[in-house]
Amino acid sequence: MLELKKGIDILSEIGGIKTIDQAKSLFNDKLDTDSIEKLGKIKTEEALLKIANAISMVQPDAVFVNTGSPEDVQKVRDLSLEKGEEKTLAMKDHTIHFDLAKEQARIIDRTFYIVNEDEDISSLAKKLIRSEALEYVKTHMSGIGKGKKLLIGFFSRGPVGAQAALPALEITTSTYVMHSANILYRNIFNQFDSEVSRTGYILNNVHSEGPNRTEDLPNARVFMDRSWLTTFSMFCTYAGNTLLLKKGNHRFAVDLATYYGKEKEISEHMFLTGLTGPDGRKTYFAGAAPSGCGKTTTAMVGTDFIGDDLAQLWIAPDGTLRGINPEKGIFGIVKDVNREGDPFLMKCLREEGTEVIWTNVLIGEDNVPYWVGNGEDTPKKGFNFQGDWVEGKVDDNGKPIPMSNPNSRCTLDCTAIENYNEEAAESSDGVEVKVMTYSGRDSNTMPPVWVAKTPDEGVVIGASIVSAATATEIGATGVRRQPWANAPFIPGALGDYMEAQFTFFNSDKLKNKPIMAGLNYFLTEGARGGEGSKLLGEKRDVKVWLGWLELYSNGDVKAIETSIGFIPKYDDLKKLFDSINKEYPKELYDKQFSFYLDNIISRIELQEEAYSKGERIPAKLFEIYKEQKAKLQTLKEKYGSIVTVEQLIEAAE
Repeated sequence: MLELKKGIDILSEIGGIKTIDQAKSLFNDKLDTDSIEKLGKIKTEEALLKIANAISMVQPDAVFVNTGSPEDVQKVRDLSLEKGEEKTLAMKDHTIHFDLAKEQARIIDRTFYIVNEDEDISSLAKKLIRSEALEYVKTHMSGIGKGKKLLIGFFSRGPVGAQAALPALEITTSTYVMHSANILYRNIFNQFDSEVSRTGYILNNVHSEGPNRTEDLPNARVFMDRSWLTTFSMFCTYAGNTLLLKKGNHRFAVDLATYYGKEKEISEHMFLTGLTGPDGRKTYFAGAAPSGCGKTTTAMVGTDFIGDDLAQLWIAPDGTLRGINPEKGIFGIVKDVNREGDPFLMKCLREEGTEVIWTNVLIGEDNVPYWVGNGEDTPKKGFNFQGDWVEGKVDDNGKPIPMSNPNSRCTLDCTAIENYNEEAAESSDGVEVKVMTYSGRDSNTMPPVWVAKTPDEGVVIGASIVSAATATEIGATGVRRQPWANAPFIPGALGDYMEAQFTFFNSDKLKNKPIMAGLNYFLTEGARGGEGSKLLGEKRDVKVWLGWLELYSNGDVKAIETSIGFIPKYDDLKKLFDSINKEYPKELYDKQFSFYLDNIISRIELQEEAYSKGERIPAKLFEIYKEQKAKLQTLKEKYGSIVTVEQLIEAAE
C-alpha cells in the first residue's frame, strides 16, 4: 500500500525552507517585483514552499513566473529563442529543438522510483531507497541552476473541475520544457488554489538540464518520489525525461487511482477519440497501445478526436464510464506520418497557421523539417539530431544514420487539428467511453480485432499486450510484454494494479459497462502462410476495425463467438472496407481471422510463466488463461493447429 507524505521530503530537506515566512523572505531576496507580485496571488502554502525550496536548491540567477497570460506565453517563446534551445524555421510559428545525440528518448536505464525501506514497486521498474536518492539529488541538483533562469508554471492535467484532473507545478530551467508545457497543458494560475483545495493534491516537478553536455549524460537521472508526488530530473532535455507533467505525473496518477481511487477511477496510457456512427451518433473509444505502435494514428481516425496518449477515466454518478485527456496538445512521433494516413495532422505540419515545436528531425537547406516516411521528396543533406547530415552518412559503427531520429516529434495544440472536438475535450464531465481497445506490435498471433466476452476477459486482454521495443526508450530491445501498454508507468506491484482493474470493470457502480477489445495491426504475410514481413493490412484499415467496434458496441452487428472472444463476420467487414473504397477479399479475411493455435497457446503460456513470478497477481488471471487454453487445446484436437473461421463457426454451434 502506498503511503503519502512518508519519509523525508527530499525537496524540503535540500532546500531548507520550512516556513511560509522563510519562503516569502527568499522570494523577496531572489525575485524581481513582477514575480513577487505574481506569487502573491497564490495562497496555497504547500505550493509556495515547494517553489521556494526548488529555488533554494537549484540556485538560479533569476526566476520567471509563468501565469499563462498571452504576454507570459510569448515571453517563454522569446526566451527559448534567445537562449538557443529552439530556432525558427521557414514556416511562421514553427521552431526546432535538438536534444543531445545520445539522449533521443526516455532514459529508462536511469529512471528510478524513490521508495521507503518497506515499499515494493513494479517488477518492471527500478527503485532507489530514499536516503540514497537524497544524497544523489543533493550532490547533483544543488546549484545546478546557477547562471540560468528558473521558470515556474501552474498547470492542470485535465479540464478544470473534472473529477480526475490534477493540479501540477512545472519548475524548470529549460525554456523548451516550459514552452512545451504551455502547448500541452492548461495553465491554471488563476484557478490553482481552488483546484488544489478540490483535489487535495499537488504534483511537483523540478528539472534542470544543467550545462547540457554529452559528458553529463551518465549522471542524468529521472527520479519520482511516490510518497511526496515530486519528480526530479537532471542533465537531460528530451521532453519524455523533462516535461514530467507527462509520463512522470502519469505515474503518480496511476498510483493515486490504484491505491486511493479503487473502484472509482483508473489512469491509463490511452487515446480518446469519438467515431460518428449511423444517424450521427457519437461513440467514444479509449485505446491503449505502447509508444510507437500507432496510437496517435488510431486516435486521429476518429471524427471527434480528444487525445492521443493519456486518459483519466472514472465512474460517474449515473453509472457511465467517463474520460478526459489530461493534456490539450500532442507530443507525437512523426516517423511515417504522411498525407495518406494522417491528413489532419499533416495539414497542421505543412500548412501555415499552427504553432509547432519540432524535435530531432532533419532541417534542410530550405529551413524546412523532413522526416522518415513523410511520403514527400526529401533533401540529400541538411542538419539533424547528430549534426551535419548527408544521405549515406554512417555512425561510428558503420550503421547508416537516418534522415530523422525514429523518435523525432512534433508538439502542437490539439485545437489546430481539424477533427478535434474542443467542446467535448474541455468538458469537466468528460466523454462517455463505450469501447476500450488494447493493442501492441504482434506480428504472428492475434487477429486484427476481437472482443472480450466478459469484463474479466477484457482485463486479461489488457494484461496480455506484447510489443516489439520501440525507439521511445533508450536501453530497451527485443519483443517484450507490455501489460495494458502502461507497465512502464505503473509504480506499484502489477498485482495491485491488476486487482484495481478487475474491481473497476466489475463494479456494480459501473452500470454501462464498455465493450473491451483487442486490436492488432501488425500481422505479417510470413505469419499467415506467406513469406516475408510485409503487413497483411495498412494504415487506413484502422477505420474499418474501429468502425466495426462502433457498430458492435451499439448492437448493429453480430459476431462469431470463439474461445478467446468475439470476432467479426466477413460481410460486415466487407461493407466497411467498401466505405473506404478498398477491396477486401475473402482470402485476406481468412488469413487475418483464422486461429493459429500453437501461437496463441504459446502466448498464453508465456504470460502464465511471467505472471507466476509477480507479486499479488490475482488468481482470476490464471483461471481465465487456464480456461482459454483448455478450449484452444480442444479445438486443436478436433481441427489441427490452424483453425479456419468456418471451423470456428462450426465449433461455436
